[in-house]
Amino acid sequence: MWLFNRKGASASSTAEQVTQGIHASGLTAIVTGASSGIGAETARVLALRGVHVVMGVRNMTAGREVKEAIAKRTPDAKVDAMELDLSSMVSVRKFAADFVSSGLPLNILVNNAGIMATPFMLSKDGIELQFATNHVGHFLLTHLLLETMKKTAQGSKTEGRIVNVSSRRHKFSYQEGIRFDKINDQSRYNSLSAYGQSKLANVLHANELSRRLKEDGAAITANSLHPGAIATNLFRHNSLIRGLVGLVGKYVCKNVEQGAATTCYVALHPDVKGKSGLYFSDSNVAQTSLQANDTELARKLWDFTFCLINNCPHTS
Repeated sequence: MWLFNRKGASASSTAEQVTQGIHASGLTAIVTGASSGIGAETARVLALRGVHVVMGVRNMTAGREVKEAIAKRTPDAKVDAMELDLSSMVSVRKFAADFVSSGLPLNILVNNAGIMATPFMLSKDGIELQFATNHVGHFLLTHLLLETMKKTAQGSKTEGRIVNVSSRRHKFSYQEGIRFDKINDQSRYNSLSAYGQSKLANVLHANELSRRLKEDGAAITANSLHPGAIATNLFRHNSLIRGLVGLVGKYVCKNVEQGAATTCYVALHPDVKGKSGLYFSDSNVAQTSLQANDTELARKLWDFTFCLINNCPHTS
């Protein structure tokens, strides 16, 4: 199941290259945001390696198109698409309930979906949209699927893996890191800082989840990663960044095949077995910001987010 042929990875390595020789049949994975970009490529390469992939997608038409495209390239691929809007807790709860009801095991959870540098907006649950989509939705999804992952790991004797796709932008959050009492403060909103905040939350979530899983003795790892600068539709909300990417993207950005490499490596590679609470870039362990390594900040964020998903009173 975990047969492989490890070769040195670099920034130019593709997802197929870093997983070459890996046979992962018998594993089941959920990949969020799999209808385009690195999410779609992650789903394709995991399926290529034998994983049964369930794509969590907001746009089911696009999801079906990705599924058909994967089937054309890999006829025996096992791929399903289920509707999932990470900005809506109702949608997240329905997706998780439907998945659990399906009786499928769950070995790998790739929290990939994300939005970037949007104008100030609130989610359907009244939370700043980037924080809601990139962090809160994935926190809730992970929470709802964790018991299934624990049962799968115990029953299959195979390590489960949770992978949070963050960004090097986690180093450029607001000065205070997480603006707990000002998440919805429009007057001080900065679209890129808010994105950095949500990506910092991805790293802190993985770190605190890792600590708790170790404490519980669960055979599940939790890691985060920077996929690299990739010219995808993630930039659609920021005209300046979109313009820069258009001008110099081909010289400084990774393509989608390269952009999905670190995600696939952390999700599948035997070299990552037993490694948890780490941050990866270019398929290697990398340095985070000081804030991302703050254990107290991670605990505070955990409690704050747990309160959000359970409708505790909180300050806007």
